[in-house]
Amino acid sequence: MVAGFLAIIVLSLGTDEILHLLGVYPPWNEPMWDSRLNALALSYRLIYDTFGSYLTARLAPRAPLKHALIGGFIGLVLSLGGVAAAMKGNMGPLWYPIALALSSPLTAWIGGQLFVRNSERAG
Repeated sequence: MVAGFLAIIVLSLGTDEILHLLGVYPPWNEPMWDSRLNALALSYRLIYDTFGSYLTARLAPRAPLKHALIGGFIGLVLSLGGVAAAMKGNMGPLWYPIALALSSPLTAWIGGQLFVRNSERAG
């Protein structure tokens, strides 16, 4: 499960950093109010979350879908912290952290299912 989380964090923050350096995103210390930029961030995070869940399932010693879903629910809980922070501060539109939180179990299920289906075809 750790490898999946690590992959998600590295890919997400790495992409964020590149987009900040290229001037696509505002500086790190400024809120990002442009919904198009938040939609861009959400789009690659959905892909990275799905990949991280696939990786979690792939590395699980048994019950791969269960491991992926547990990771997704951990992601949900952590993302709810982002929702709470966004409600208290001036961090950008509230829909973005809510979407991240709600998508976490779904992307975990998709990533886990992708692994299970691929391993059934291979086996």
